[in-house]
Amino acid sequence: MNFIRDLSTSISEKKSVVCMGLDPRLENENQIPEYLKEQYQNSNEIILEFNKHLIDNTYDLIPIIKPQIAFYEKYDALDALKETINYAHKKDLLVLLDSKRNDIGSTSKAYAEAQFDLYKADACTINAYLGKDCIKPFLEYKKKGKFILVKTSNPSSKDFQDLFSIQLDYISNQTTEISVEEISKSLVLKRNYIHIANLVHQWGENLEQYRGYHNLGVVVGATYPEEMKLIRKIVKNSILLIPGYGAQGATAKDIKFGFDKKGLGAIINSSRGIMFAYTKNKKYSPEKFAEAARAEIIDMRDKINKFILK
Repeated sequence: MNFIRDLSTSISEKKSVVCMGLDPRLENENQIPEYLKEQYQNSNEIILEFNKHLIDNTYDLIPIIKPQIAFYEKYDALDALKETINYAHKKDLLVLLDSKRNDIGSTSKAYAEAQFDLYKADACTINAYLGKDCIKPFLEYKKKGKFILVKTSNPSSKDFQDLFSIQLDYISNQTTEISVEEISKSLVLKRNYIHIANLVHQWGENLEQYRGYHNLGVVVGATYPEEMKLIRKIVKNSILLIPGYGAQGATAKDIKFGFDKKGLGAIINSSRGIMFAYTKNKKYSPEKFAEAARAEIIDMRDKINKFILK
């Protein structure tokens, strides 16, 4: 198994870059249908059955799924998560575990082992705010995919990610005195998301590539297409995980900068828009939620392909 090779192959075979997010909800609007909650006894059984229906009806259309671990922890349903990953693998789907773990030293190593050894995920998301220390244990899993948060899709991402970092473009251990004028000439202002993109590029320089990409990817929201354009120029060899499509308002035209001329370079995630598509279309009853999800993926795939396969 090599994540980037298997992902690229599946994308080419299925002509699809759609990633189905599996974020189950048991209450409020956009939720698992009531009939499943009445039929099964506990959250693990309900969620697993819901996920299996979705996978059975969509595995031929997508290369990858993305369960968000919070929705399994919330319902004490980590067994359902493990079984969902196992079931997806039986259908030749890749699994990106959206966990956004972050820490240093032995704690980061434990997180990496949990994602890849315990849950058997093919890839995971990482918050790299603590620097290279926090991703080093993940990088040791050379054949697994890693996606670093760079520019996230939420509106308040600008509160930190868009701030400017001040860097000194000179060797800090110089023994000679440096004048204020020299220092001012050496100041470089970069937005934080640009700085982290540059770091990801550095961290991935020596990684093995397949069709021009390696296993260290980045997360860039579809809700920020201009920022995506800038980031793509920096992380030329990284696969982009692009959330924000559908429920968060982004459309197919917003993601075109993530792709190369061959239609590779990114995967587009939609969670609520796919899982709960039945709630938006009266054509589908709750019992046909998986059929609605399939129709939504086909529509999403075709719209995206018009922009990336030209």
